[in-house]
Amino acid sequence: MSDRTDVGAVVIGRNEGERLARCLVALRAQLVPVVYVDSGSTDASVQFARSAGVDVVELDLARPFTASRARNAGFARLRELHPNLRFVQFVDGDCELALGWIATAAEFLASHDDVAIAVGRLGERNPRQSDYNLMFALEWQKPLGPIKSCTGTFMTPITTFAEIGGFNEEVPAAEDDDLCLRLRTAGKKIWSIDADMATHDAHMTRFGQWWRRAKRAGYAYAQGAAMHGRTPERHFVRDCRRIWLWSLIVPALAIVAVWPTRGWSLLLLLGYPALAFRIYRYGKSRGWSNSESRKYAFFTLLAKWPGLLGMLAYYRRRTAGQPNRLIEYKGVTKPQ
Repeated sequence: MSDRTDVGAVVIGRNEGERLARCLVALRAQLVPVVYVDSGSTDASVQFARSAGVDVVELDLARPFTASRARNAGFARLRELHPNLRFVQFVDGDCELALGWIATAAEFLASHDDVAIAVGRLGERNPRQSDYNLMFALEWQKPLGPIKSCTGTFMTPITTFAEIGGFNEEVPAAEDDDLCLRLRTAGKKIWSIDADMATHDAHMTRFGQWWRRAKRAGYAYAQGAAMHGRTPERHFVRDCRRIWLWSLIVPALAIVAVWPTRGWSLLLLLGYPALAFRIYRYGKSRGWSNSESRKYAFFTLLAKWPGLLGMLAYYRRRTAGQPNRLIEYKGVTKPQ
């Protein structure tokens, strides 16, 4: 349990089913006020949250759903209901907060005025259920100390979050990266502390889900580079260049130049196994097993192509003057 009376929580979700139930039960066990923001669920999420004694905000269907919009709405509602809170814990509805995390994170933030966000260890519930879940498990691993960005589950001082303007609601993906960049630009730190924070439940079992998530990442890279690419940090610029290079430029040059080079241009394709080996070596340097490193290299390389589609989707929307929309990769699932 938590003995903190200055912390509140905002949970966001859409069709999370049993995952949301675990999320809310874990939060209620830590005795903090909770606001749940629902983005058009068609399951029983809203009914369950209300039955658990949680305040519920149902987003208006007239505007596109994004995690940024949901978290901002929950934050506003939490401040309205509990104006004297000092910290807010954001939690994605597919995450189960570790017992004791609330008190640990709040104590850390209270003693570190220069830290804007505190995160801890995030584990994956069933990393061996599928290779896609395994990718999440590897992705969640962060070093201790100052880091550049975090996931959407974190704790932050309420005044700091309000002063930075909250999440940018025009950013439908990688909104947490955008927030962290703005906080660091303002002189604040994002800190990974030595404590268990939460367990995530991806329950990703289909290739199509993974493909759409990789496509969403490409969309986020393109938008992030367009918004912040000219800053000293060159936000997401390298990510975009890598996608262009490996998904389009290298194969195009190899094929187009086959005739004039008498086939020698096909040697460019050897860059793919070379790149895969570099990624594999990176995995090994992180202490991952041979199998984990091989799978990480394979999926990292393969992600270049859906990433390109995501980037093109962003450019198409921007050229047409259309609003940014979330690329969803989850369906209504029934976690085990």
